[in-house]
Amino acid sequence: MKLRKIIILLTISGIFTGLIIYYFFPYTPIPNGIAIDRIVVIKSQHSLLAYSKGELIKTYSVSLGKNPIGTKVYEGDFKTPEGIYTINDKNPSSNFHKSLGISYPNQLDLARTKQLAKAAGGDIKIHGLRNDQGYFGKFQRWKDWTSGCIALTNEEVDDLYKHTPLGIQIEIER
Repeated sequence: MKLRKIIILLTISGIFTGLIIYYFFPYTPIPNGIAIDRIVVIKSQHSLLAYSKGELIKTYSVSLGKNPIGTKVYEGDFKTPEGIYTINDKNPSSNFHKSLGISYPNQLDLARTKQLAKAAGGDIKIHGLRNDQGYFGKFQRWKDWTSGCIALTNEEVDDLYKHTPLGIQIEIER
C-alpha cells in the first residue's frame, strides 16, 4: 500500500514537472533580417509553416476553429477556411494580442455561400490569445477554440507579425 502511494506521488510530481517545463521552455525566434514570404497551414496537423525564399524557417503548433474538420462554409460554422489567400492586414492592437488578417472570403468562398443563401463571414486572422488570457501560453494549443481563426501564443504571433509583410500568400490546407 505504501509503495502504491509513492508511485502515485512520483507520477503526479513527474506530470507536474513536465507541464512546468513545457510551459516555460524558451521560444526560439525567427532570426533578424528574414522576411516571411509564404505561409502554409496544414489543419490536420495543427501546423503553420513559415517560409522565406522557399526555405522552411519556422513551424508553429496552432489552434483552429472549434469545428476544424472541413472548410468554412458560412459565417458562424466555427470552421477555419481552406484555400489560397493573402495576408491583407496587420493589427498591433487586436483584442487577441496582435493579428495578421487573412483575405477570406475569396471568390470561391463567396460563390459557395451564395448557393446556400448564407453569409460568408470574414475577419479571419492569425492571432494570439485574448488580451486578458495571455497566461494560457502554450496550453492554448491543446484545444481548438477560435471562431475560425488560427491561434498562436502571444510570443509566437509577435515574432511572425514582425517578419511577415502584407500581401504574402497563405495557403490553408485540410
